[in-house]
Amino acid sequence: MPLPRLFPVSGLLLLPLFLNAQVPVEPKPTELDEVIIEGKAESLIGTATSASKGQTSTKELLERPFSRRGELLESIPGVIITQHSGDGKANQFFVRGANLDHGTDFLIYLDGMPVNFRNHAHGQGYADINFIIPELVGELEYWKGNYYAQHGDLSSSGAARFKLVDELPQGILTSTWGEYEFSRTLIADTIQAGAGKLTLALEHQFYNGPWDLNSDATRWNGLLRWHWEDGTDKINITAMGYQGDWMSTDQVPQRAIDDSTIGRFGFMDATNGGHSRRYSLSFDWTREEGRTTTRTSAYAGYYDLDLFSNFTYFQNSMARGDTLGDQFEQQDQRWFIGGELARDWRFDTLGQEQRFTLGVQLRGEWMNGIGLYNTMNRDRFNVVRKDDIFQASYGLFSEFEFKPTSWLRVIPGVRGDLIHFDVQRSTLNENTGTLSKGIVSPKLSVVFGPWADTEFYFNTGLGFHSNDARGVNIVTDPDTGGGADRVDPLVRTYGAEFGIRNESIPKLVNTLSFWLLRSDSELIYVGDAGNTEPGPGSQRYGIELASYWRPTDWAMVDFEGTWTEAYLRTENPPSQDIPGSIPYTINAGITLGKAEGFFGSLRGRYFGRRPLNETQDIQALESFQVNARVGYRRKNWEIALDCLNLLNRSDNDIEYFYESQLASEAAPVEDRHVHPIEPRMLRVSVTWRF
Repeated sequence: MPLPRLFPVSGLLLLPLFLNAQVPVEPKPTELDEVIIEGKAESLIGTATSASKGQTSTKELLERPFSRRGELLESIPGVIITQHSGDGKANQFFVRGANLDHGTDFLIYLDGMPVNFRNHAHGQGYADINFIIPELVGELEYWKGNYYAQHGDLSSSGAARFKLVDELPQGILTSTWGEYEFSRTLIADTIQAGAGKLTLALEHQFYNGPWDLNSDATRWNGLLRWHWEDGTDKINITAMGYQGDWMSTDQVPQRAIDDSTIGRFGFMDATNGGHSRRYSLSFDWTREEGRTTTRTSAYAGYYDLDLFSNFTYFQNSMARGDTLGDQFEQQDQRWFIGGELARDWRFDTLGQEQRFTLGVQLRGEWMNGIGLYNTMNRDRFNVVRKDDIFQASYGLFSEFEFKPTSWLRVIPGVRGDLIHFDVQRSTLNENTGTLSKGIVSPKLSVVFGPWADTEFYFNTGLGFHSNDARGVNIVTDPDTGGGADRVDPLVRTYGAEFGIRNESIPKLVNTLSFWLLRSDSELIYVGDAGNTEPGPGSQRYGIELASYWRPTDWAMVDFEGTWTEAYLRTENPPSQDIPGSIPYTINAGITLGKAEGFFGSLRGRYFGRRPLNETQDIQALESFQVNARVGYRRKNWEIALDCLNLLNRSDNDIEYFYESQLASEAAPVEDRHVHPIEPRMLRVSVTWRF
């Protein structure tokens, strides 16, 4: 397909010209100073612009025993990661009282490359991080709210950026074996490559799980990363590849478990599952020239997903008068390209250092055959909808950090976005169409202090999320043939936060924030359709408390707790609860261990009961999990034992409430549909560094 004229691909190729520099081929004698990220207990007074801004380090991420890749994001206060089907899919995200499905309204980056996909076959903002290798993450930086000019679409609840290591200090070979046929092997090393360093990594993982239907979940990850730096420039060129295949035990009806039709780990459709691939090439260049910093990134890649699900079993089938079942296939295939150019200028005024930032972001996606099909045993018997879509976005942002005195920082910002929606081909010709829509989002942060190692923050801003291009241009419902209402292309969000950061006690960091987020239209997860649809406006507010205590370099204690109130802004009744909104979360742990000798970690994660419908008649059960690790390390090797779900609790990973119909039932039945957490399991890891 030819590239549409709207997207200035040539602009990406000419980005280095903005820097007025050539890529050096020989290293210079001087080197950039090494920056060591200590983690959450690191002091951010004087640099952070909100109480909820933070970061965590490689060391802290790898000290956490976790059962799935997405749980790396649980290092962000208040973020809960679950799964409602197979191990190859993107995880389920919960943050600030929102069930974000698979990533909607929480923006994730890998270095300068966004992870979320718009117009995805399985839901807007779909973000699958299975392609990230944890040992190669150097830092995870995170933000909450829509107060930051550099973040645009899909970031109203917050954003996170995984930053890969520039190079490995040692080669690494690690292998893990566990119950239910879990195995994982990673080999990675950094070698000299011309004037720079080349990091190579290959990962393989297999897992069958405790399910009655074997998962056969297989994952391959590969990475090549070339790094070069001197006293002025730092360049990374990264190629990544991911492939995953799996069988799914989706959420199942509670009534089928209660009457022993299936067991707790049973299934309803033996052919659910999928496969996914993601390949990317990215370029990141940072230049430090005196008091000016220029950041350039560009990326391109290919992604596909073929997903088979069945959430209602025979409800639609019996309504059609057949016994083919309700399995459906969601197919996504796309090429993507984009980039960013931003510059910081630092200068002195009023005896204080000031900063001005200006940046531009471009992105384009070509989606060929985004499809929804009715299937039986993975064989298609009906095309519900198939679309070819092009979407481009152009963002311009600026921010001025003005410091009139030593105790006050005022940071106004503004962001402008233009998004082009183009459904080029559809099963129904009237559902094609083109639309461009722009939006301007002002931001403001004010920081007071520090006084007695304490800072106070006030943040407010406007943000937005885009809706699916198919809903923006729809005229006729392809499933029923009836008329369909178009959705707003861009939905406005409003946010505010007041926070405190205190570091007056040595080696102890405390943050407290009170926040509010309002949306003109809520994206609500529809369990029996497997995607999201626009709903009424919503409002959320809450409190977040976090404490990090590092009394020595070998001990860390942390506690994170959140409380949230969330409701839909409906007219009659005046308000309704938001299904899936979690009111309480707690994440806490203790980690012990020196560079050599015994080490260990004990972590607990709790999320409370939550409504499954708008009237709170049905509540999901609370969940509490404890994971533990104990190990021993020497200079070049270590061995560790992880125990996941230490208390062997029989909680649920996810719960929904909707209608479904079993083959033996005469009519649909409203019921809970659950995906249980996995039972207690042990995993042993052996690591050698060379």
